[in-house]
Amino acid sequence: MTDLTNKNWMAIGETDDPNAIIESFEAEAAVTKGDPVYLSSDHKVSPAATAQDCIGIALKTTSATAQCPVLIRGRVKVKAGGAITRGKAVYGADASKRVLELTDQAVNEAGSGTYTVYYNRKLGTALQTATSAGDLLFIQI
Repeated sequence: MTDLTNKNWMAIGETDDPNAIIESFEAEAAVTKGDPVYLSSDHKVSPAATAQDCIGIALKTTSATAQCPVLIRGRVKVKAGGAITRGKAVYGADASKRVLELTDQAVNEAGSGTYTVYYNRKLGTALQTATSAGDLLFIQI
């Protein structure tokens, strides 16, 4: 595990962004600080452990029914689930609740293929290049 942020004192799920926007949601399930979270019900979040349309990163470990602060805009430290290239879109999450690179989807211009476009899958943009699972990096949500 390599910390690419040059801020070893910061934990996963922490921000140093003075302009970050943080919203509070009720946790529908237990959430761990640094988890990518998605809206699992109206005004409620749950940790993503598969590909989800995540809204942000949890900034605090909370139990179900407690209020969970979620960074919905700004820079935050996260854990990579694999190689991620700087400047590429990321999404949440793998089974270990880590962010992954969102790859571009090929489009069949001939019109005979079918595919799904995930307009809301992007969680943010990688600000560093991670080379392996477990690397720590900043993303911009």
